[in-house]
This record gives sequence, C-alpha cells and structure tokens, in this order.
Amino acid sequence: MKKKSILSVLFVGLFMIVLVAKGDNEPTKTATMPDDVKAVIEKSCFGCHNTDSRNEDAKKELDFKKLDELSTIKKIGTYKEIGETLEKGEMPPKKFLERFPDKQISDDEKKLLMDWSKKEAEALVKTK
Repeated sequence: MKKKSILSVLFVGLFMIVLVAKGDNEPTKTATMPDDVKAVIEKSCFGCHNTDSRNEDAKKELDFKKLDELSTIKKIGTYKEIGETLEKGEMPPKKFLERFPDKQISDDEKKLLMDWSKKEAEALVKTK
C-alpha cells in the first residue's frame, strides 16, 4: 500500500514537471459549469470571488470571471484548491455567514461543487 502511495506521488510530480517544462501558459478551454453548479456559485461564492468584488483578498485567491483565462496547470490547481477548501469547511467564512446566513452552503451543495471541481480538473489532466 505504501508503495502505491509513493508511486502515485511520483507520477503526479512527474506530470507537473512535464507541464511546467512544456511552458503551458496558454489558456485552456472554457470551464463546463452546469446550471446547478452555477446557481450555488452565484448564491454563495461569486459575490466575493469576482473581478468587481470589493473583497481584494477573495478575488485575488479566486476570480470566477478570470477562471477561463488561466493556463491549464493553474486551472487544475484552482479546481483542486476549490475542492480542498470546501472539504475543510473554510468557505464561505464563518464571519461572513454570521452577517449573511442565506449564503450558507448545504452538504449537498458542497458535494456538488467538490464533484464538479474534481471532474473539471480530471478532464484537464486527460487533455494533456
């Protein structure tokens, strides 16, 4: 089992090195965002994570309006980070939810976004 983990880490590392060495700076295809995913993002994420937001930190971390402009490698990392952030329960922030409880993400919505981000990242890995 430990051997499999080490091999997996090595494979991912080699894949990342190949992408970086290739100089992958070209924007990739537009993200596929189903209506149900879009609805959750618009309800709970987009207010802070967009170019026009006054929340400088949030839009620096993730700007949904600029997601399609990212290179493949950056987009894969962004999708992975979306999933990890949701899994840890870090978004939306608790302080924000105290003021805007209607922005809370249900467990089903969290799973929907995590599944979507994983699917998008995997699709991008397969195109390389």
